[in-house]
Amino acid sequence: MSSCTWVCLLFNLCTLLSSYPALSDPFLGEKGLTEIPSKFLNLAKRPELFEYMVRIRRSLHENPELGYEEFETSRLIRNELDGMGIPYKHPIAVTGIVGYIGTGNPPFVAIRADMDALAMQEAVEWEHKSKVPGKMHACGHDAHVAMLLGAAKMLQEHRSDLEGTVILVFQPAEEGGGGAKKMRDAGILENVNAIFGFHVSSSYPVGTVATRAGPVMAASGFFEAKISGKGGHAAIPQHTIDPILASSNIIVSLQHLVSREADPLDSQVVTIAKFQGGHAFNVIPDSVTIAGTFRAFSQESFMQLKHRIEEVITLQASVQRCNASVNFYADEKPFYPVTVNDKDLHKHFQKIAGHMLGDENVKEVQPLMGAEDFSFFAEAIPGYFYYIGMVDETEGRIAPGHSPYFKVNEDALPYGAALHASLAATYLLEHPPPIATQKLSSHDEL
Repeated sequence: MSSCTWVCLLFNLCTLLSSYPALSDPFLGEKGLTEIPSKFLNLAKRPELFEYMVRIRRSLHENPELGYEEFETSRLIRNELDGMGIPYKHPIAVTGIVGYIGTGNPPFVAIRADMDALAMQEAVEWEHKSKVPGKMHACGHDAHVAMLLGAAKMLQEHRSDLEGTVILVFQPAEEGGGGAKKMRDAGILENVNAIFGFHVSSSYPVGTVATRAGPVMAASGFFEAKISGKGGHAAIPQHTIDPILASSNIIVSLQHLVSREADPLDSQVVTIAKFQGGHAFNVIPDSVTIAGTFRAFSQESFMQLKHRIEEVITLQASVQRCNASVNFYADEKPFYPVTVNDKDLHKHFQKIAGHMLGDENVKEVQPLMGAEDFSFFAEAIPGYFYYIGMVDETEGRIAPGHSPYFKVNEDALPYGAALHASLAATYLLEHPPPIATQKLSSHDEL
């Protein structure tokens, strides 16, 4: 064959190839960084993926499990990860799961969902109502798991484009059990550069998100006190030592810790939510039990509150001739730190969420006195927590979390899944792996 013929064939081949899109153009690429969030949102809105997340969420909603009891929830998640071909470690902190997508090498970025339900009877009548009496997904954790699995599906589909490793954290016992602390203490954050968490919100419309830099939720603790006196007939109080009167004075004094001892610009809360004592109209009991919660936006203020709560209870009881003991249940109900959003991650979130939803739909939330055990993760490494809006004004008001009337607007599911996937994938692109990767920094699961 002549050289002229070869040239003609080569030219025709080049012309033919140029008419097709470049096969090497990746879904995730630095050149298209601004397009990645909208790409993921389009994927998350595909009927097959949306219906998948709805199915997962409804299955979990019908079968709620409390903290450290999420055995069937964990089994469902593991089955889904197996089906996607995603390796994982289990169990961590009793029922927790950690999955891995990508190269198995640095950088590592984590995305988290909590799994536990609440001990309350569901009052919403619908086809997929809780089948377990006295238990309900009344805080949206079923939706969080569904969205993280949706994000996992998309990331696994494009794992060859990832420049590092995405770690999937399915965490037990957020509702007072401190599951995040147990997972952190188990070492799941080793070599992890950053972690993102989210929560559905009944305060913002679908298609919007809300968050802020710095402190976003308060430190939180619980306490219980037993005030012991001497019981007797109500008609002869001089022969008794009244623990009800003592407890009443204690409660009033505890309110002074915030109103008269705390800086008005330093938000703090002390709430007594339990008062138990006595069984008859005309009998003064031997003892009374009170219990409550205390919260603050700094570790210093939080520990000062703890000290003063114990001091006020014991000394005020003594003034009333009673004895008092105080239990903070630090082992069963660990103190939650302040949830603080990293400032650099805040810039990253604003950029990615803005590309996906438009800057006008990225709202700034005011700090809340609620608590979130994601704070244990964010205390150890740079962390970022945000809210996914799910309000549809045409459907009416949505009850807040921890209400028996709480329900999830499933139209919000694609937004949470797409944001989690986008934040993780773009974080890896913007934090390229080190030139020399140490063996100890890799994950053999991959």
